[in-house]
Amino acid sequence: MAGSRMTLVGALQLGTGVPVERILTFEDEIRGTSLVVLPEAVLGGYPGRVPFADYFGASVTVPGPETTALAGLSARTGASLVAGVIERDGSTLYSTAVFLDPALGLVAKHRKLVPTARERLAWGRGDGSTLPAVPTAAGLAGAAICWENHMPLFRAAMYAKGVEIWCAPTADDRDVWQASMRHIADEGRCFVISACPYETSGDDPFRGGSVIVGPLGDVLAGPLRDAEGLITAEIDRKDVVTARQSLDVSGHYARPDVFSLTVDERPRDGVTFLR
Repeated sequence: MAGSRMTLVGALQLGTGVPVERILTFEDEIRGTSLVVLPEAVLGGYPGRVPFADYFGASVTVPGPETTALAGLSARTGASLVAGVIERDGSTLYSTAVFLDPALGLVAKHRKLVPTARERLAWGRGDGSTLPAVPTAAGLAGAAICWENHMPLFRAAMYAKGVEIWCAPTADDRDVWQASMRHIADEGRCFVISACPYETSGDDPFRGGSVIVGPLGDVLAGPLRDAEGLITAEIDRKDVVTARQSLDVSGHYARPDVFSLTVDERPRDGVTFLR
């Protein structure tokens, strides 16, 4: 990686379960960024607020009309998008992060591995087949959804993929979340972009907290509280290389003679048909 090249990245703070048209209203603000992250469940909504049949009906298919609309937004603005959606597959819902590329459209998705608390009543569990590391103009991007960020072995797997931009769609608006985002940035020597919901209605409102952190744990933008909006920061991928000179947890700071991790990336379908 030769020289220095600055690029603009962002986190778009919106409520959960917004119509895709609401996201499209931010087109002018997104234009000029290389990568924008949106909250967990920004499409489809957070569970437990309406009867399950209604919630199921509000979910999206991947691919589907909503991801096509986001792909169009990505193409028009030139920005890669990482958005948290509630994905419907058969009769099961998943908390999923979709990756949209300006030229290629929908290029990847990641399904949350472990739903938390009441999420387990509504969402299924992903498997190792959706752990992508996706090239973007801002750098190699991966996603960990909400409390997946607290899974040490998940982090180790993504670090080993060489992720430079750690995307963290979340519904966690606690102050301690900020500490987690700074820790991951410092541990992985990567940029972290976390997008959290902001909404005041419903039984469990979210107060936001979207943040962008540099590869030494320094806060570059945010946290944004008590408002919708887009926060942005200029980043330089060269800073990742510089930061990893002293700490590369998948390289010179690893001890494969002592510790090992096996990641199974095979799809785990419940039924296999042999023909």
